[in-house]
Amino acid sequence: MGMGGACGTGEEVPDLDAVVVGAGFAGLYQLHLLRELGFSTHLFEACGDVGGTWYRNRYPGARCDIESTAYSYSFSPELDQEWEWSERYAAQPEILRYLRHVADRFGLRRDITLNTRVDQAVYDEARHVWTLALSTGGTVSARFVVLATGCTSAVKKVDVQGLETFAGRTLHTADWPRQEPDLTGQRVAVLGTGCSGVQAVPELAARAGSLTVLQRTPVYALPAHNRPLDAAEIAATKAHYPRYRQAQRASRGGTLFTPPTRPALSVNAAERTAAYEQGWRSGVLSGLLRTYTDLLTDPAANETVAAFVRGKIRESVTDPGAADALSPRTFPFGTKRPCLESGYYAAFNEPHVDLVDLRRTPLVEITPHGVRTTERDYPVDTLVLATGFDALTGSQTAMDIRGRGGITLRQKWSEGAANHLGLVASGFPNLFTVLGPLSPSVLSNAVTAAEQHVEWIADCLVHLRRHALTEIDASAQAEREWCAHVAQVAEQTLYPFVESWYTGANVPGKARTFLAYTGGMVDYRARCEDAARNGYAGFTLARAAGSAGGSVAGPVGS
Repeated sequence: MGMGGACGTGEEVPDLDAVVVGAGFAGLYQLHLLRELGFSTHLFEACGDVGGTWYRNRYPGARCDIESTAYSYSFSPELDQEWEWSERYAAQPEILRYLRHVADRFGLRRDITLNTRVDQAVYDEARHVWTLALSTGGTVSARFVVLATGCTSAVKKVDVQGLETFAGRTLHTADWPRQEPDLTGQRVAVLGTGCSGVQAVPELAARAGSLTVLQRTPVYALPAHNRPLDAAEIAATKAHYPRYRQAQRASRGGTLFTPPTRPALSVNAAERTAAYEQGWRSGVLSGLLRTYTDLLTDPAANETVAAFVRGKIRESVTDPGAADALSPRTFPFGTKRPCLESGYYAAFNEPHVDLVDLRRTPLVEITPHGVRTTERDYPVDTLVLATGFDALTGSQTAMDIRGRGGITLRQKWSEGAANHLGLVASGFPNLFTVLGPLSPSVLSNAVTAAEQHVEWIADCLVHLRRHALTEIDASAQAEREWCAHVAQVAEQTLYPFVESWYTGANVPGKARTFLAYTGGMVDYRARCEDAARNGYAGFTLARAAGSAGGSVAGPVGS
C-alpha cells in the first residue's frame, strides 16, 4: 500500500510520519492530534467501524463503569458542550455513537482504513523506519507507530475440552454478533463471571427460557444505581465542565473524590459500617475503596470491607447456598477489578436461573448437547463465553513485531512485560504504546489516561521534528529501573499477591508480572513530564544517516 511516499525505492522518506493501530478512544485522539500538528498519519482498524472495545463488546448489558460524563474526551470543550449523555453509565450503543460522532466531527475517517489488521511490523535500524504488513496483503512504512490496541481487546483462548463438538450456538461477549441473537425460550449457559458476565447475566436471564451460570471464581459486584440524567444535571455538568476537566486531568485516577485520611481499623465497627454503607449507596466503582486509606495495603483492614460486601450478597440472594457460592473468599476486595451490577444478584432469585459452582463440581467437558460437570449434564442451546482477555500485553504480542536485531516483542516479553514509563520498550524504537503495560491504564479512568499518553507521544514527536531527529528508544537501564519501580510500588499493596488478569495469571503460560502502575496518575504524569522536560531522559535520541541534520548521532539532549 503506497500513500505518496517512497517505501522500497531506496529513499529515506517513509510513506507516513506515523501509523496508529486501533480506532478506540486512544487511537482516534492520537490520529486527530498528530494531524493537527502536521504529521502525515494514517490509522488501521481491524473491525468494520471505529469504536475499539465498544464496537466488539456489544453483548447485552454492556456499559461503562465510570460515569459517562467522566468517561469521555476532555480535549475539546466544544465536544463537551455538544454531546449529551442520556444515562449515568452509558450503554455500549451510546458510547459507540459518541465515538462515531467524534470520528465524523473531526473528519477522521478519511485517514482511517477499516477491516485491516496489522499483522507484522519490522524495524529498519539503518533508516529508522517501520514497515507494516497488512492483512489485506499490502505494506506501508512509517517513521513512528503508535499501538492504541486496547488493554482488554485480545480475547483469551478458551481451552475447554469438547468445545469444538458443541452442536448449539456459541457466542463470545467480546465478539457479539451485530445482529442480536434471539434467545427467546432457549436454554442458555454462561461460562465466566467477570465484569462482562456480571453485566450480561441479568439481560440474558430476561430473554432466555432458562439460564445456567457456570462460575469458576465469584466476584465482588457493587450496585451501579444507574439512572437517566435529567436536563438540570446535564446543564450543570456542562456549566462546570471546564473546571471539572482541569481537575480530572490533575487527579490520581481520572475521577474526582475526596481522598480518605484514616485507616479502617482506627475507627469502631459501627463507624466503618456507616462509611461502607455510604460507599455502597454511591453507585461508584471505587466508592468502597475511597472510605479508608489502607484497604489495599492491610489484609485485616481489607477483610472488613470484604465481609461487608459478602453481607450485602447474602441480603440480595434468597438461597443461602447460592449466596455463599457467590461470595468471594479467596482474594481481597479490590485486588481483582470490582464490577458494577444492575440486577446481577437479583437474577439468581429467579426460578429459571441456576448457579453452578465449578469449584464444588468442576467442569469436565462441553458435549454436543450441553455442559458436563462432575455432578451432572446441563442441556444447552446457546453457550455464552465470558472468559476474558489476555490483558494489557495480548493485543501487542498478537502482532509479529520485530525490533532491533530481529527480536520480536513476544520474545522480549516472554519473561514479563518490560518498557520505560509504559510507553516504549527498549529495542523497539519509535514504537509507542497507549495504555500499555506498566502504566496506570486499568487502575484509572482509561480515557483520561489515554489522553495523557496521546499528548505525551505527540509532544515527543514534535520535539524530534524540531531537532531533526528520527529515532527515540528507551535505554536498557531506564527500562530496568522503571520495571523495578513499578514492582516495588505494587508490592506495597495487596495487588501482586493475587492471581488475576492484572498479573497475567488468567492466561496459561503467561509470565507473572503485575502489569499496571499503582502509583497513581499524579505521580506518573509528573514522571513523564519530568523525562520530557529533561531532554527525554531515560531515552536515546538519534538521527538516521543521510537524513536532514547529518549522520547518526548518539544520545541527543533538548
